[in-house]
Amino acid sequence: MLNDNYQYGSKIKEYRIKMGLTQNEVAEALSVTPGYICNVENGRTAMSLRILTYYAKLMKVSLDSLVGELESDYRATALDREILDQIAKLSDANKKKLLNTLKIWNE
Repeated sequence: MLNDNYQYGSKIKEYRIKMGLTQNEVAEALSVTPGYICNVENGRTAMSLRILTYYAKLMKVSLDSLVGELESDYRATALDREILDQIAKLSDANKKKLLNTLKIWNE
């Protein structure tokens, strides 16, 4: 269940703008109407799970991280997953640097 105080539509819009996409481009990529995207962004409707999944893929974020942003009970787990995803992208040398930094922080 989405947190009623969370601005779901504004977060969806924020991701779209961050990617430099118009509502029309997102609508076309998701096979929905621009009006649907407008309604989601303005909080008049919520995305179905299917569309939300496609949206996460389009925005190049995991569904976990997107849902974690939207649902407070899931946020901590999603944050852990996002951190692990970012660590996996590091070179071995940078992973060692990160590990050393974490050890210092935890002392």
